[in-house]
Amino acid sequence: MKIGFENRVAIVTGAGGGLGKQHALELGRRGAKVVVNDLGGAVDGSGGSTSAAELVAEEIRAAGGTAMANAASVTDMAAVQAMVDGVMQKWGRIDIVVNNAGILRDKTFAKLELSNWHAVIDVHLTGSMHVTKCVWPIMIQQNYGRIVMTTSTSGLFGNFGQSNYGAAKLGLVGLMNTLRYEGAKFQIHINAIAPIAATRMTLDLPGFEDSAARLAPELVTPAVVFLCSEQAPNGRIIQALGGKYYSADIRENAGVELGTSATVEDIAANIDAILDMTHSAGILERNPHR
Repeated sequence: MKIGFENRVAIVTGAGGGLGKQHALELGRRGAKVVVNDLGGAVDGSGGSTSAAELVAEEIRAAGGTAMANAASVTDMAAVQAMVDGVMQKWGRIDIVVNNAGILRDKTFAKLELSNWHAVIDVHLTGSMHVTKCVWPIMIQQNYGRIVMTTSTSGLFGNFGQSNYGAAKLGLVGLMNTLRYEGAKFQIHINAIAPIAATRMTLDLPGFEDSAARLAPELVTPAVVFLCSEQAPNGRIIQALGGKYYSADIRENAGVELGTSATVEDIAANIDAILDMTHSAGILERNPHR
């Protein structure tokens, strides 16, 4: 079954290069009108230029698609709202948002400056909230929407030197987990992608040496574009790594009933059973209506 996006309008943030560029190009190839949003800054978020977004939008148009470029910073709520207003004036609807914009300012927690904590949180977590907040009433009115959050294995499982990045990325999962309930009755589905890909953000990270081919960004895009489609699930996390696609979730076990008089000593005596995840279940398995 061919998946297409004719008459759909998509916003892809951070789409001037890397993962976002590939997502935007593929959505454009499949018929979506695409807003290519990118501040055009460096990996750490400094600087800015409209050229990166313009080049991607032109590439979509050259291939026969429809696109516009936008250089709003996702950290600026007023600029994001202006972008959304402009899209509505031009195309009259917004069906898809891929929250992909991000920066890196890695430091061990002992050396992490508060400014670099806030900068990373502001782009990844607050920035994604800004875009989602601005399109939310439009999607409710349309009774349709597809939103993709970009999380990370650094958030799901942790990674040395990325306390700010990991906190932001797991925060996006928490946001998704709430919005999946609030949007469901309006046919708004929200999911997350956890990509591992060779981009300029991973260029200097250990383990990414000579990874351009085996971890190409375009190998993540099929999963993202599926999550933008009418067939998308709701509230799921898909990981993508060099052509492998697999799921992650937050799980809980059955627990141990110790009663209302439980003491610290009772916890100590039962800690192995309390922590045993052998028979754990994800939120959808435990209670699909939760």
